[in-house]
Amino acid sequence: NAERSFGRTFDAVSFIAYFQAFTNTYAPVGTLKRVFDTALTYHDVTGLMIGTRPDCLGDDVLDLIASYEKENFELWIELGMQTMHEKSLAFLRRGHTHERTREAIRKSAARGIKVCAHIILGIPGESWDDMMATAVELSALPVAGVKIHHLHVIRGTELARIYESEPFTMFSLESYISTLCDFLERLRPDILIHRIAGDRDEASLVAPKWGMHKGTIQTSLDEEFVRRGSWQGLLVQ
Repeated sequence: NAERSFGRTFDAVSFIAYFQAFTNTYAPVGTLKRVFDTALTYHDVTGLMIGTRPDCLGDDVLDLIASYEKENFELWIELGMQTMHEKSLAFLRRGHTHERTREAIRKSAARGIKVCAHIILGIPGESWDDMMATAVELSALPVAGVKIHHLHVIRGTELARIYESEPFTMFSLESYISTLCDFLERLRPDILIHRIAGDRDEASLVAPKWGMHKGTIQTSLDEEFVRRGSWQGLLVQ
């Protein structure tokens, strides 16, 4: 359906086979190969992007993914890093350490697989210094891209229960733009920014309620960089 929809609009369209939701390496290698191979049989597919966890990337899985590398082909692993801080990983109940994330990033990059790290800004208990330390850590690791999300409290989750019983401070739009700009100033300029904010349908969102269209957030970020006379990577040592 997507092919037909885009095909009516553009003369030449290419696609990336995107395995986004859940953990897309949590299966035997034979199963993964069948699934990935099937996705790549569609015409005009010129890339493969696989979302997963740092603790679900054994050497056999990485070798399989690396086997798809070829010229003019976009090969990415999207990795749920979220933060470098163990206290925050424990709060989020991630079930893995930051060292496991480092290992997954390094092993992926060593095989020629580009890594896009997912990061959450505004995790309860994290200070501004903590968030900036995560940016510095990312710049020291062989990541090729980053997706940045601001913390969402979603109805029906354990985080929503905590927030409703003991509300914690969350970003306003203005404070998020300022912190995001601070974060990007500490991020290597060659790191591709895939996303600068998350989104969620209003019915399921408890907080923050300032949810804006991503284009508005992009414009606000651009304006903040201009106001500062700044750019991504300005403060990278």
